[in-house]
Amino acid sequence: MLGHPMGAASAIEALTCCLSVKENIIPPTINFETPDPACDIDCVPNRARVKKVNIALNNGFAFGGNNSCLVIKKFLEN
Repeated sequence: MLGHPMGAASAIEALTCCLSVKENIIPPTINFETPDPACDIDCVPNRARVKKVNIALNNGFAFGGNNSCLVIKKFLEN
């Protein structure tokens, strides 16, 4: 949706995961046209979906082998 913003890509992805957990909205897979019948994956095609989101996982694999994984969890007060 944004192209590749180079060094900012992982930060944008992390922010998107935070907002997804906060707002309970799953962002869409854009330009999804034809599902593969051999691949049973729910891709959230073309439109965001409202659904309870408690945890999101962000994988960032950058140029030069800079890799990171970030787990974002909803903070629940007792």
